[in-house]
Amino acid sequence: MSSGTGITDADGRPVPITVTVGEHMPATAAADGPAPDDDPAPAPRIGIRLRPPAGELVWSCTPEAARALAAELLRAAEEAENAPAERPVTVEAGELRRGDVRDGDRAMTVESARTDGSTVHVTWRSGAGRSWTQAYAVDAAITLKRRLPESR
Repeated sequence: MSSGTGITDADGRPVPITVTVGEHMPATAAADGPAPDDDPAPAPRIGIRLRPPAGELVWSCTPEAARALAAELLRAAEEAENAPAERPVTVEAGELRRGDVRDGDRAMTVESARTDGSTVHVTWRSGAGRSWTQAYAVDAAITLKRRLPESR
């Protein structure tokens, strides 16, 4: 990872991150003193090094803990992307893109949108998994509950 990931500190400055596998990390102290280092084959570790302007942070964890962290980050990312906007957004049918969610009683997500002259053919998928295609005028107003970022 690099500082181009969009990860920033509390002041909005980029924080370079390096993730390593198998890097030896110092032993940690247990409640009753230093951890014994007599295990000939320590469990594999994942190293995470953050370099914010205020100083360097170095963490390590087991692969299982790394998977748990990744799952939590993925869950949070999906929650942030799926959070409803403060109010619905209206776009022209010609501007629909995959992942847009129609405002209404039932969940309808755009699977694809294809423009054919002055008509847009939109394939929707319901929350129950059914798909269908509807035709709209290119300039027809479609109200969306949620719109994913342009870069997706």
